[in-house]
Amino acid sequence: MLPAEERAILQVAIPEAMVAMREEIIDLQKFSAIAIGPGIGIEDAAKTLVIKIIAETKVPFLLDADAITILSADKTIFESLPAETILTPHPKEFDRLFGDHENEKARRETAVRIGEANNIVLVLKGHQTLITIGGKSYINSTGNSGLAKGGSGDALTGIISSFLAQGYKPFHAALIGVYIHGLAAEIALKDQSPESMLITDVIGCLGKAFKKLSSGK
Repeated sequence: MLPAEERAILQVAIPEAMVAMREEIIDLQKFSAIAIGPGIGIEDAAKTLVIKIIAETKVPFLLDADAITILSADKTIFESLPAETILTPHPKEFDRLFGDHENEKARRETAVRIGEANNIVLVLKGHQTLITIGGKSYINSTGNSGLAKGGSGDALTGIISSFLAQGYKPFHAALIGVYIHGLAAEIALKDQSPESMLITDVIGCLGKAFKKLSSGK
């Protein structure tokens, strides 16, 4: 879903994408899952949309990027998040939302505490991404420094959301999504270097990552 003026850009870049206009009134309940944040901006219209989704949708949803920035500017919105909402902040977004931290260890401690207190799924992105909810926490073992590029987090949002749409529980969708994202980056590194790797290279290796996961080899 995007502004009508941007429709042509998206449909040229990704012809297979199904597009809805942001200006249209949309029945949120017809979707299996919702992801919101990348590219929506932080103006009043974007904030209204985030609040609408949080208040009205009954399907699993994920908040990333600009949506997290909107939460950090109005903590009452964060307090209204339903159980099992997924948030995928990078360290700076995490600090804007929960306050400054001296190091990654401190962020992880806060993430575990917040995930348990609010029963939400926190995906704290980083060198070894943390996925936590309700006191259960996992550190991801896949990936490499080539993922520290623009668009990497957006791709992760899409991968996790695809699992949500298939009916996976939010915590499981986050766990598998983060793992597959990192595994595809490891496969991409066979033909690239960490310096040259782009997120499009990683996306191009998702099929191989799924095959490797399903074969166990």
